[in-house]
Amino acid sequence: MMVGNTLEVSNAELHDILQTLLNKYGYDFTDYSLASIKRRILRCMELTRIKSLFDLKYHLVNDADFFAFFLQTITVNVTEMFRDPFFYREMLASVIPVLASYPIIKIWHAGCATGEEVFSLCILLHEQGLLERCRIYATDINPANIDKARKGIIPLSNMKEYTQNYLQSGGKNDFSSYYSARYENAMIRNEFRKNVLFSQHNLVTDHAFNEFHLICCRNVLIYFNRQLQNKVVQLFYESMAPLAYLALGTKESLYFTDTRNKFETINPTAKIFRRKD
Repeated sequence: MMVGNTLEVSNAELHDILQTLLNKYGYDFTDYSLASIKRRILRCMELTRIKSLFDLKYHLVNDADFFAFFLQTITVNVTEMFRDPFFYREMLASVIPVLASYPIIKIWHAGCATGEEVFSLCILLHEQGLLERCRIYATDINPANIDKARKGIIPLSNMKEYTQNYLQSGGKNDFSSYYSARYENAMIRNEFRKNVLFSQHNLVTDHAFNEFHLICCRNVLIYFNRQLQNKVVQLFYESMAPLAYLALGTKESLYFTDTRNKFETINPTAKIFRRKD
């Protein structure tokens, strides 16, 4: 519906679009934050110069290439290497020494976007001599993200900022040794990717698939409503080994979930929790 020169989406119209996505492609966005998903849909329409929800629905149903672009636009792809350096310092102090006691370390990085935070964790584990013992599963709802992450390609222009993040995280080595520069891109070296299995996984509809010692899912739950947050945290709990760790984003919490009493807080600022035995 147009109000003046501005397109607005009612909750009923939004539900119709989300139901179309579910019926046609199996993607369930119905429990995402309404305000967030509305903004992203309107942004997609602006970028593609689609003027009505009728036309948007037509393109979603009939144009697979358009749907791929739509999915890339409405899913969350914001990430960076060593984001929140204090988080990695706390990981190094509290979590990594415990993981070092396991002969095989199983890690799930859920909602990995294009892989920058996965590579950060791999570098951290490498520097502690643990990467060879790790089996890391990195998943995302968006297949385009997974494809990009699997290639390990990052814009070279970002590496100056990422180097500063790395140093603030406590890194002591030459950060440029972890990637090779090729034209305008940086390619993460293969030794920091070979123990990572990148695959598509939908936190809304898919199930637990292993028993992990660490699950990282940072800055994903904030885009879900309370009901879906509760469901996803329960999924994580069921996917964790006893005394395993869960790392969330700095604005996320377990406080309102049904499983909050099944975790102890390791660091309330870094949002690192541990499953109780």
